[in-house]
Amino acid sequence: MNTPARDRIAKLDFWSTAVEPEPLSGGITNVNFVVDDQDQRFVVRIGDDIPIHGVMRFNELAAARAAHAAGLSPEVVYSEKGLFIIRFIEGKTFGAQDVRCQKNLERIIPLVRNCHTELPNHFQGPALVFWPFHICRSYIHTAKQGNSRLKGLFPRLLEINTCLEKTVGEIKLVFGHNDLLPANFIDDGKRLWLIDWDYAGYNTALFDLANLSSNNELSAEQEDLVLESYYQQPVTDCLRYRFTSMKCVSLLRETLWSIVSEIHSTIDFNYEKYTEENLDRFEKNYKKFQDMN
Repeated sequence: MNTPARDRIAKLDFWSTAVEPEPLSGGITNVNFVVDDQDQRFVVRIGDDIPIHGVMRFNELAAARAAHAAGLSPEVVYSEKGLFIIRFIEGKTFGAQDVRCQKNLERIIPLVRNCHTELPNHFQGPALVFWPFHICRSYIHTAKQGNSRLKGLFPRLLEINTCLEKTVGEIKLVFGHNDLLPANFIDDGKRLWLIDWDYAGYNTALFDLANLSSNNELSAEQEDLVLESYYQQPVTDCLRYRFTSMKCVSLLRETLWSIVSEIHSTIDFNYEKYTEENLDRFEKNYKKFQDMN
């Protein structure tokens, strides 16, 4: 248990009574606790800026507040440097199998579109840009400096990254979530919530859609459903090709994120296994991309 963090939370003036923070499992970027305060339950997120991952807490906090105002995410009720508190959502945290359910996919797409179009209307202050191709290049430089065990792969991955970026072409900026893991969707029985805004920032909608697919292993038919539902028009070969390119960079970015985390993260998580899983999925999807040429 992270005793210093637990003690810090317990001493906050925010609480109306003595509390006993309990660790919340599942986070691979932050340390999270759940706290019961009389008849209310809260989640406390603790984390400093992580420049190597582009995680800046001023941006995360502003995005979380804007997401609540847009009706996407629970309310932020307290914040201070390196810590903020949100209301706990009682409900089912999704797994990938839940995301792949067609009924749920049909609920997820409006949520993602709302993030892209409505959230920016409530965002206050400077906002980050999340361009995955730049992020991949930056990760490779960072991993090389850290003498990564996989540094021999980097010249080829840099070439692939450049190729994929050219394929995507011109984009329209939206405000993206950029981390659509299944556990970031919660179903309270009445509606879906979208949480965790660490990587939020301006991007292309195509990345969030590709990220949704790559993180949840959607089938080709499900991908077409997502694209048709989001864009409200039939899927063209050109769109599918650009989508596949963005899906590859989503998996490449996740792989490189894990490679860098192997070197720098102090969280108890098997990053090497996560790296190998994502690298394997990246290679398989890149082969599919090549076969489309």
